[in-house]
Amino acid sequence: MEEWKWNKLSMIMQSFHDNFKEEFNMLYELSDGSFNKRGWSLGVFLARANQFDQHLTMHHTIEETYLFPILGKRMKQFSETEGLHLESHKGIHDGLEQLAALVKNYKSEPSTYDPSKMRACLDSFREVLFSHLDQEVEDLRGDNLKKFFSLEEVESFPI
Repeated sequence: MEEWKWNKLSMIMQSFHDNFKEEFNMLYELSDGSFNKRGWSLGVFLARANQFDQHLTMHHTIEETYLFPILGKRMKQFSETEGLHLESHKGIHDGLEQLAALVKNYKSEPSTYDPSKMRACLDSFREVLFSHLDQEVEDLRGDNLKKFFSLEEVESFPI
């Protein structure tokens, strides 16, 4: 039971992150236009891309507001000044901004939809996104948290 408590944060993040990876991969796969085979219109596909952007942005905003400041006091990878995770968030959000711009453009001018541009956009931040999601889960594993926090502190984290 104690190990579960130590690993709870990592397991919660793993669940969220797996969903983000699944959603990203689905968008990538269907970006070639095969969303039509699912019975989706371009509008539905673009709404899903927009939803992915909003959900990931909200997830990172919550992390940066509530969790990273606590972790960053003792774990440099989460710190505001040296934090690799905040740096990764910036790279991811640069890609999400490009995605949002494409989606906006394609919504206003559907005839300009270009599968290769959509895939290139997704490719531009896939590596930083997937690496970040995996590294964050690893950094939040109980055996790592034990180096910096007590179990009581970990149980009090706002998640």
